[in-house]
Amino acid sequence: MFAVLATLWGLSFPAIAVGLEELPPLLFAAFRYDVAAVLLLAVAVVRVDDWWPRGRRNLLAIAGGGVFMIAGNGLLFVGQQTVPSGVAAILQGLVPIATSLWALLLLGERLSGAGAVGVCVGFLGVGFVIQPDPSNLLAGDTVGRLIIVVQVTSVALGGVIVQRARPTIHRLSLTGWSMLVGAVILHLISLGVGEGQHVSDVTAIGFGMVLYLGIFSTAIAFLIYFTILEEHGAFEAALVAYLVPIVATIAGVFVLGESIGLLTFVGFGFVALGFALLKRRALAEFFGAAPTPIRD
Repeated sequence: MFAVLATLWGLSFPAIAVGLEELPPLLFAAFRYDVAAVLLLAVAVVRVDDWWPRGRRNLLAIAGGGVFMIAGNGLLFVGQQTVPSGVAAILQGLVPIATSLWALLLLGERLSGAGAVGVCVGFLGVGFVIQPDPSNLLAGDTVGRLIIVVQVTSVALGGVIVQRARPTIHRLSLTGWSMLVGAVILHLISLGVGEGQHVSDVTAIGFGMVLYLGIFSTAIAFLIYFTILEEHGAFEAALVAYLVPIVATIAGVFVLGESIGLLTFVGFGFVALGFALLKRRALAEFFGAAPTPIRD
């Protein structure tokens, strides 16, 4: 399941790159979550008793997830107009680090010395991936990479808001409703910027990418993710974020002919190291080592 999930999510980045050749970014993202929301909510109606959201905590979690995790993820589609799919996937490795910072600010969680070093190392890695030109910050695809960093920050914030809300609704229903809310927001923004006029030019390839992303990279992938989460825990589920860029980079290079610079891989190494410092206790337990006496 771990390998299948990494493959489905890894291939989503080149799929976005292909679809963006025919679909405007925000409308493309909205279509993706339309498909996924319908499928996930249909499964929830059949399999889950509490599929209908009730109570303030559940509504807050759905709103936070829909606005920041789903609608905010539309920025990934905007950024990938200029950013190679492998680079976009590598930047997603910042999510656990950004989540730790939001948890520190909003949940009052403590960050140890090693954890603080991990955050700094992770952001150093992002610097290598973005590679800004101080004399011209708008050069190349720097803006696109910064947009994806904002997307990562938004997704991390959404996760913390959901955690803070402490929803009681089943994860399947929570995800389906959040995707529906996010899709509606994306449709409204897309309509506001006039993207809808381009839909008539979309070919079967463009709609095929929408269906792949909606069915396989979102609906099926999240069902697998929830299974891993329930059977093996949050840490092992989080590790998939560091296999996804490998899949995305291989697909981007060999299928789309993208090129990834050496400094980008160096940056990915720093981001992964930052994650390891943040989650060193969980890593020690995962590999069977004795936990360190350092307090988190």
